[in-house]
Amino acid sequence: MQIVGDTHQKALRINLDPRWYGTVAEIGAGQEVARWFFRAGGAAGTVAKTISAYDMAVSDAVYGKSGRYVSMQRLQAMLDLEFQLNLERLGDERGDSNAFFAFADTVVARSYRGGNECHGWMGVKFQAHPRDEASQIILHVRMLDAEAALQQEALGIVGLNLLHGAFFEHHEPETLIENLLDRLTTGRIEIDLIEFKGIEFRAVDNRLMALKLVQLGLSGTAMFGPNREVLQSSEVLRKKAVLVERGSFRPPTVVNIDMLECAAEKFANHPAIEGREMLRLTELTMANLLAGAAEVDRRDFISRADLLAACGMTTIISDYVNYHRLAAYIAWRTDGPIGFVMGVPSLIDIFDEKNYIELQGGILESFGRMFKNDLKLYVYPMLDPDDSDKAITVNSLKVGAELQTLYDYLANRGSFVDLDNYHQEYLPILSRDVLKRIGAGDPVWQEQVPKEVAEMIKKRAFFHYQRPVEE
Repeated sequence: MQIVGDTHQKALRINLDPRWYGTVAEIGAGQEVARWFFRAGGAAGTVAKTISAYDMAVSDAVYGKSGRYVSMQRLQAMLDLEFQLNLERLGDERGDSNAFFAFADTVVARSYRGGNECHGWMGVKFQAHPRDEASQIILHVRMLDAEAALQQEALGIVGLNLLHGAFFEHHEPETLIENLLDRLTTGRIEIDLIEFKGIEFRAVDNRLMALKLVQLGLSGTAMFGPNREVLQSSEVLRKKAVLVERGSFRPPTVVNIDMLECAAEKFANHPAIEGREMLRLTELTMANLLAGAAEVDRRDFISRADLLAACGMTTIISDYVNYHRLAAYIAWRTDGPIGFVMGVPSLIDIFDEKNYIELQGGILESFGRMFKNDLKLYVYPMLDPDDSDKAITVNSLKVGAELQTLYDYLANRGSFVDLDNYHQEYLPILSRDVLKRIGAGDPVWQEQVPKEVAEMIKKRAFFHYQRPVEE
């Protein structure tokens, strides 16, 4: 009952505020958001129109034809049309006193047969003040309840929270995000994409908002592209052959790029890749971003994100420290082959049993999950610390005696791929050494990172770079 009361109060607050007036358009799981306004009372002061166009022909007639009905494109068409109709139909009469809005969602909840993916898009396009330019917030949500009625209820609540946040918290987007699951839990709703745009959000970096989703546990991952745009990971991963390099990228070095390029050359020979697009991802984990601190250093995060973008990389933030969880996440979203790119030090680390104490089956459980879909590790060599003229490769590496048999088994079944096409001259380069050189003003670092990375570090003074006086 407390859930109903608090959500009811939000709906009533909106209804009693004379500023907001607009449309609620919902497709796929009932009119769950609109229902809150009518249940609260006073909805005539808020709702100009509600609409549900369930039949595809009707939906196409209203919003135009769409290849996929549960998509960002369909949602945007709904928001644009309904908002524009409000301006055209109501602008003369109400434009000076009302801030217009259009809320829309297009979702697929659990069918009576079950087994379908339960997800959807929702958003609001709104004026923060009468006669103002429009601002917009879009979400992609996953409904995790087992029953359709519970999924519908959760959608209604998160939609109402979104509207309440847009109207009363748009000047504090992080607070808005924190309140999206008011009276819900992450066990009921997952939000894996949020995008702010428009005049009210002109200073918002959506990559920071994506990071916030993962920090709050609203999603296990967030993804953004080289143009800073946030991406919906399921759509990006769908049917792709996926190659992922995990790293600190602080900063990205020529070694990082060589690792991915060498792995891509080998990955292209995978028999299951024929006819598929290859997606290369760079991954930053929350554990790496936090580095033992309570909060992520935002300047440091943006520095790394911008440098990866300068290299043309699509980047994923994940809360999956263990590789088997990342493997499961990707495998659920693509039927294509998956490869992880790593150096020998990372391969040594995944053979450390201390990393799996939280699993009942320990390292065997983790490896069973990670390698079950023929996932392969593409392993870049490292210099032998005892002999700088030698490289340790996946073929020469020795792990602990008690795990060597397991290592040999995986090697013999083809789970490890030796990146023997590497550049020998890159092996001495380490990110931590490059970072020290940048801070110390040693110009050698500029030869150890891609050209575009060096230019951006100097231009933006990343990582405590000090410009020489003559610059």
